[in-house]
Amino acid sequence: MDRILDQGRSGPLYLRRNDIAELMIEAMRYRREQFRLHSYVVMANHVHVLITPQVEVSKLMHSLKRFTARRANEILGLTGQPFWQDESYDHLVRDESEFRRIVGYIEMNPVKAGLVATPEEFPWSSASRFGLGRLGG
Repeated sequence: MDRILDQGRSGPLYLRRNDIAELMIEAMRYRREQFRLHSYVVMANHVHVLITPQVEVSKLMHSLKRFTARRANEILGLTGQPFWQDESYDHLVRDESEFRRIVGYIEMNPVKAGLVATPEEFPWSSASRFGLGRLGG
């Protein structure tokens, strides 16, 4: 399933638009009081994030999805359509080794999808060298 999502060739691909990808990153930055953001990547049709939540994950995801869906649909001129799928996948990270593995998985996503040669080349990632995806400010 990850391989299909990573290729991003079918279904809505709104997240590959610069304005929508930027919206996703800014929404994550805005909610800093709700979670600590460690790593992320905004792909064409899905988003991977590694966070330490400060609030209940279901409430956090509902809030983040609701805000970004409303704003993205405004940008796209869409009404009456869901932007996100209902489900999301969460996983408890058990140790530092698993944490590092997940960061690598997230930041290598655009490389595995054939979009860039190195994680630093992808602008919508915490690994970005372009400053667009950087976790700071």
